[in-house]
Amino acid sequence: MAFWKRLSFISAVAALFLPLAACGFGISGTLPSSEEELSIRTGDKTAGESIKLRIMWWGAQSRHKVTMKALEAYSKKHPNVTFEPDYSGMDGYLDRLSTQAAARNAPDIIQIDPGWVADWASRNQLADLTGAVDLTNVDGKLTKLGYINDKMYAVPLGSVAHGMIYDKAAMEKSAIPLPVNGWTWEDFFKLARESVPKLGVGQYVTKDYAGDVFAYSAYQYARGKGFVITDTGKFNIDKQVFLDWAYQWQDLRESGAVPPADVNASDKEFDPSADLMLKGIIMIRLSYSSSYGAWDSIKPGAYALVTMPRAEEAGGWLKPSMFFGISAASKHVEEAKSFVDWFINSEEAGAILGTSRGVPVNSTVADAVDSTFSVADQTGMILYNATLQDGQQWTPGASGWTNWIDKDWGLVRDELSFGKKSPEQAFDALRNAAKEYEG
Repeated sequence: MAFWKRLSFISAVAALFLPLAACGFGISGTLPSSEEELSIRTGDKTAGESIKLRIMWWGAQSRHKVTMKALEAYSKKHPNVTFEPDYSGMDGYLDRLSTQAAARNAPDIIQIDPGWVADWASRNQLADLTGAVDLTNVDGKLTKLGYINDKMYAVPLGSVAHGMIYDKAAMEKSAIPLPVNGWTWEDFFKLARESVPKLGVGQYVTKDYAGDVFAYSAYQYARGKGFVITDTGKFNIDKQVFLDWAYQWQDLRESGAVPPADVNASDKEFDPSADLMLKGIIMIRLSYSSSYGAWDSIKPGAYALVTMPRAEEAGGWLKPSMFFGISAASKHVEEAKSFVDWFINSEEAGAILGTSRGVPVNSTVADAVDSTFSVADQTGMILYNATLQDGQQWTPGASGWTNWIDKDWGLVRDELSFGKKSPEQAFDALRNAAKEYEG
């Protein structure tokens, strides 16, 4: 698998990065940053052997804050267990984690994307969690991606809806009509084209999503053609649907509805210095229901959520937001299992975490803590419930395609945006690259 070829290469230079991983990776601001602060120390450690669990996750600052509170709450209940958190944004997360895993030095508990589970489990990087976590009140649709050959290797943390977020304040100021739940892809492209005359200098309607795998997947879903990879490991991009999509974006590019290629490529979600929406450069971008709290915490009241545009079918989907896995190389597998079980089954944890990782997967916990949700959490729930009506059930397709999605799609994205490939050439590039992955 190409992903693991890349991982093997990374192992050769892993030693260069291990000192960085060992001291944790935080974000600037009010969150802990020193080594002393990063190890949460509460209570008397005499209640058993002192255990320090390394835990790694990605997200926005709002997720970091509530996760740190959850870790502190767990340590108060289990004074002998402390944590060494390692948190960052999504950008570069997989490469850092892969570097550590290649050296058999991954954190004890790792947050992983649903699409990564099969690859990581197949290479014996994840511990077997079968029977270790109570899944009585967790929907089987959410847990199934954590099972490989009837063994569980990862536990879902939340359920989210895929949609869009828009700068309501900016659109109202420019007299641009606001999108509404149930809108279509035809509505989306029409809105983008007709809004151009109303834009200010250096302002655009949306990111250029021509080569974005998740945006295109939503479009192909809506056209009734399924996911881009089949569950049996076959390339499944419908050529005519892809060309229709790519030429629509080419039209938006030429009309000035999307940013120039270099500006588009500079975007980094939730980075105040690089996020195109936070900088006021674009008005619409992809988002998940669980992310609204992060947006609202940065610019309260400015943003709103809307369902993913539809066509013959719904374009948005419901999916497990992310998973916790436990490193097979961990020296504290049993302690890590106990923490993960608490994380998803404790009402205390549910109340602290809110919807930072989506709707709590434990339905009993979700019902119990619903009244504690903030206004931002409740806003995310509106998108979730709107998508729930007839949304697609997301699938990662067959295992072994991580690198095709992560790298090959990224290359095509840039080549389309910079005009280096025509839509036909982009399709051929994806088709040819896929041959290496097909069984």
